[in-house]
Amino acid sequence: MEDKQNKYEWLKTLAFVVIITIAIRTFLFTPVTVDGASMEPTLHDREKIIVSKTINWVGEIHRGDIVIIKDREEKLNYVKRVIGLPGETIEMENDHLRINGKEIKESYLTEAKEFTSQHGTKLTENFGPMIIPEDHYFVMGDNRPNSMDSRGVAPFSLGYIPKDRIIGKSKLVIFPFQNIRITN
Repeated sequence: MEDKQNKYEWLKTLAFVVIITIAIRTFLFTPVTVDGASMEPTLHDREKIIVSKTINWVGEIHRGDIVIIKDREEKLNYVKRVIGLPGETIEMENDHLRINGKEIKESYLTEAKEFTSQHGTKLTENFGPMIIPEDHYFVMGDNRPNSMDSRGVAPFSLGYIPKDRIIGKSKLVIFPFQNIRITN
């Protein structure tokens, strides 16, 4: 009788753990693997990151957030940085980002900007001014020369990203273990 009781307790505990794990992955956090070099040097190809999925019911999306975006066909996800918010006017001229006419410093691009200035190249072509539609975001990769993002025209661009396609925000790198760090 006691053996049967122990098995029942183990099964209850296991079922509880499975339910909690599914709930956490569905509503709170999920691991995502970075695919490609579009976010270099901030995130590297094949790194595993933890993504907070709470933006749909807690918090907001801010400029500079690293977000995970569902593909239109939902075959894969993109990892990009939010550059422009709904209703803003965005433009880029000579690698200087302007939002609503005000220049925005992109501290996460310091290393890339130093490299391009030393080599006489640009991070990105000039564009804009463009007005971001309501409930949409303008995203770019940190590795601007190698990023499919909101610049350009579909199918060679992601275009403006509707809020409902944003899965969540990157919080930290968890693998490889020697690269564990908070993302921002």
